Amino acid sequence: MMSKGFIFDMNGTMIDDMGYHSIAWGNIINGVLQANLTPDELKLQMYGKNEEVLERIFGKGRFTIDEMNELALQKEHAYQQAYMPHLKLIDGLEAFLKKAGSMSIPMSIGTAAIPFNVDFVLDNLDLKHYFSAVITANDVSESKPHPETFLKCATAMQVPAQDCIVFEDSPKGVEAALNAGMNAVAITTMHVAADFDKYNNVLFCIADYTTPKLQSLFTS
Repeated sequence: MMSKGFIFDMNGTMIDDMGYHSIAWGNIINGVLQANLTPDELKLQMYGKNEEVLERIFGKGRFTIDEMNELALQKEHAYQQAYMPHLKLIDGLEAFLKKAGSMSIPMSIGTAAIPFNVDFVLDNLDLKHYFSAVITANDVSESKPHPETFLKCATAMQVPAQDCIVFEDSPKGVEAALNAGMNAVAITTMHVAADFDKYNNVLFCIADYTTPKLQSLFTS
């Protein structure tokens, strides 16, 4: 199997930061807004756009767009401040990106993060040169598990959807890849391998990018 395009989710997939997002959201959702969600309940909401997180928990119409934007901005500033001292790629990813780049395999990022957070990661880690496209929350009307994010990545890379492999850390992201007609590699930073069992598009699960299984993606 020779993959013709790699698509990466970002949070939890390229960097192991979802715990910091959960803490920052918890301080807003449980602290400021007093939703009193358990850690497991909060974890289940950690996908999609910021406004979608708020609307899933509190219902549509609870907040104005401006109020949701302000809450989200507070959350992102708190996340960045807490995570900055720990910001790094997941083990093995830098070497994986370099090898894919040396083989001229197109790569893109498809994430529900806003540009403010995407730039925080890509600029501080000097990664933008690896990717021919970066599709963020601002570039789509439908969030994962809708396939729009990944289909836009494929179009930008000029690679057929069926020839793309998606790297994802969440079941909803793997489902989005399935809906896009793409195979996926699941990274078990926030979810155990069993959480991906029902998705027949998962090639395999990895803890990080040092696993030898990944070398099969570079061979025909």
